[in-house]
Amino acid sequence: MVDAQSVCLLGWLQQRIGDRSRPPTARVCGGKGRRIRHRPRAKATEIMRSYVGKGMALKKKLPARRQRILDFIHEFIEENGIPPTVRDIQRACDVSSTSVVDYNLHKLRQDGYLNRRPDVARGIELLDESGQPVSTAPRVQIVGTIAAGMPIPVFSTEEAESSGEFDNVEVSPDLPRRHGRLFGLAVSGTSMIDALIDDGDVVIVKPGQDASNGDTVVAWLKQEEEATLKRFYLEGDRVRLQPANSQMGPIYSAAGNVEVHGKVVAVIRKLG
Repeated sequence: MVDAQSVCLLGWLQQRIGDRSRPPTARVCGGKGRRIRHRPRAKATEIMRSYVGKGMALKKKLPARRQRILDFIHEFIEENGIPPTVRDIQRACDVSSTSVVDYNLHKLRQDGYLNRRPDVARGIELLDESGQPVSTAPRVQIVGTIAAGMPIPVFSTEEAESSGEFDNVEVSPDLPRRHGRLFGLAVSGTSMIDALIDDGDVVIVKPGQDASNGDTVVAWLKQEEEATLKRFYLEGDRVRLQPANSQMGPIYSAAGNVEVHGKVVAVIRKLG
């Protein structure tokens, strides 16, 4: 039987697979500045509220222009994984000159919002309330557990349900830029050990329904209502789901019984 939480999670994945072709929207950081294409993001004040529970409290209200600049820095870093240059800020926020940008960055530094190295083109570093650097690495949500062994019903979400929310993991900025929307799955089992995917690791998955022979995929067996992590091989009218473990045999299934829900694009190794 498939529980309600598993069905909900399956719908979550299907929605994101269906949304993968939606184009990003274009936004402008105030005024008539150059349009910067990126997906809508929470404003800096909303982002900062998310840190309150982690020791980051809200600071005093900023002047409108300074707030726009801070919002843009947050959005630019979240979208690109690197800080903007002074000229990026000038164009996007419709600021008259780079000296005005410099002045506002100086004030933001005085107020404890950021550090800056003026001699470095992308030398802006955002700070939390305690003055520590805020991680700018993109994060991917871990939506459940996937079997690297015998298939398990959908994706196990028991740990996420008990914690009240899904965990997430930092990834290289290059991954979202190359692959777009991603999700993570914690690995249960050792059937992919020879592919350097071990029990307890996290696989980063690009949602999608297409796969080439040899791809490591999240495979859904429709009749069995089970999911597994294996290498995919289409062989005529059947699919071979091949483990990367010499002690385990493949799973064979009719091609019409196998759905691909995503391809593995990275592995985050468990420490210890």
